[in-house]
Amino acid sequence: MNELPLAGVRVLDLSRLLPGPYATLVLADLGAEVVKLEDPVGGDYARWMPPLAGEQSGYFHALNRNKRSLALDLRRPEGAAALRRLARRFDVLVESFRPGVMERLGVGYEALARESPGLVLCSITGYGQTGPYRLRAGHDLDYVALAGVLALNGPPEAPRPLGIQVADVAGGSWPAVAGILAALVRRGATGRGAHVDIAMAEGALAMLALQQGAADARGAPLRRGAEMLNGGAACYGVYRTRDGRFVALGALEPKFFQAFCAAVGRPELAERQFDDDGQGLRGELEAVFAARTRDEWAGFAAAHDVCAMPVLEGDEPRRDPQLAGRGNFVEIDTPWEGRALASLASPVRLAGVEAPRRPAPQLGADTDAILAEAGFGVAEIDALRAGGALG
Repeated sequence: MNELPLAGVRVLDLSRLLPGPYATLVLADLGAEVVKLEDPVGGDYARWMPPLAGEQSGYFHALNRNKRSLALDLRRPEGAAALRRLARRFDVLVESFRPGVMERLGVGYEALARESPGLVLCSITGYGQTGPYRLRAGHDLDYVALAGVLALNGPPEAPRPLGIQVADVAGGSWPAVAGILAALVRRGATGRGAHVDIAMAEGALAMLALQQGAADARGAPLRRGAEMLNGGAACYGVYRTRDGRFVALGALEPKFFQAFCAAVGRPELAERQFDDDGQGLRGELEAVFAARTRDEWAGFAAAHDVCAMPVLEGDEPRRDPQLAGRGNFVEIDTPWEGRALASLASPVRLAGVEAPRRPAPQLGADTDAILAEAGFGVAEIDALRAGGALG
């Protein structure tokens, strides 16, 4: 029996772009009913960001499956009043405006809690609801810069942008999911809602817990390109192969490095693993890896069970038997785009439970139905539309 764990939980998602929509995507894949509330004019900015998958963006489709769309203008008093009324029907509301915007619209936590005392409001912002930076603009690159994460990425001479949105997803989406679920558990015991305050810069900072512990223990700050896990150890790095591709060697523990050295016929290298602060073997290992192609190394690593993996590029992960075999790549039939669209499955898996695969919604496609479910009559819906609140 496919019992989705969050079945019956209702989520109203006011967020846009990446952090909030990915968080609510995870909740939707786990069975929550997610309604995406969008501005009637344009909706989520991600709908129009190229490349388009047809009518709308591939970004939007990737983040908004299993959701419905309600188009409502919160800048109009009647739109804000409608949201306060809608709050009575929902368990969770997710938003990503700058601090103070919800209050100015008349739909801040206190106003919503008066309508629904058990509501969980999750606010995802760059710097949090308090502090001197709370109102500053920013993007992922700014948040990882402030947190010290960016400083550890790249060669010693200069930091480089990370290839993915670390603060948005690891620092924003996942803490939001955890905070929402924690608040729902507490509500089950107390009946009280909560305001969950997620700062993406702090979420990025939390990823330095391990490294900061080491830095504090030795009494010296972290260094780019010189720490054990960011390029400072030859036994934990990326090497070019004979065909110009790359292999990642992750033989950090002595037993794994000994196994690797024995497998390549260079057992004497194991004793020098941490020479020169771990860098001593860089040249020898570069020569070892240059002797085989990337795919030869992939076969070698599998045959000898050593901590090495080919660096997959482009669309190669889709063809990997491990990643593909566990169902990470799914297709969502999307009739309004006229085709099925590729997507990534959520990584939270419960044995025997399969996530739904409904397509992302067209802007405002479910507006009337959602309002009717919340108790709005036909005349009230018509009045909201005539007044411009529904676009």
